[in-house]
Amino acid sequence: MLNYNEILPKKYIVLENEPYEVIEAHIARTQQRKPQNQAKIRNLLSGKIIPATFHASDKVPEADIETREVKYLYTSKNESWFCDPEKPSDRFALNTELLEGKEGFLKANSIVTAVIFDEKIIGVRLPIKVDLLVKEAAPAVRGNTATGASKQVVLETGATVLVPLFINEGDVLRINTDSGEYTERVGKNNF
Repeated sequence: MLNYNEILPKKYIVLENEPYEVIEAHIARTQQRKPQNQAKIRNLLSGKIIPATFHASDKVPEADIETREVKYLYTSKNESWFCDPEKPSDRFALNTELLEGKEGFLKANSIVTAVIFDEKIIGVRLPIKVDLLVKEAAPAVRGNTATGASKQVVLETGATVLVPLFINEGDVLRINTDSGEYTERVGKNNF
C-alpha cells in the first residue's frame, strides 16, 4: 500500500481494479487544510489520462507490473505476432491496438518489452529510438522550401515519416518511436 505522498511519477497503482501509471504528482499544502497529492494518471488498459487527488488519509495499492522481453515477428490484419526470444516455437498473438500505432517502427526479430498485469500482457514498449532504412524517397525539388523544407519517405517497415530534403533512398535514419519523428541520419546502406 502506498500513502498519498508516495504516489509519485513512474509508480504503478491500482484504482477500481485497473492498473494506472502516475505521470505527474504535486503535493499541495494550503493554509489550514490537510495536504493533498494532485496527480495525473494514465490507465494502462485504455491509455486514457485522468486527474486524481489523493488526501492524507488515502492509501492506494501498488500495482504488480512485470516486464518481459519478447521478440516481434510480424503483423497481419489486427494481430501482431511475438515469441519468446529463448524459445522461438513459443509464439503468441496480441491485438495490434496494444502497439498504439507504432508497429510501423518494428522490424522483424526486434526485441521489445511486454508489460504484464495479472498474468496478462496489457502493453508493449518499444525502444525509444530505432534505426530504419529508407526504401522510397522522392527527389528534393530545388526551391521547394515553402512547405518547411521537408518531404515524406517510406521506411523499410512501410511506415512513412517527414524528413529533411537531403534524405535519400538507402539512408539509415534514427526514428523516435514515441513521437514518430525523424531525429537524425545515421548512415548509408547501398543495397
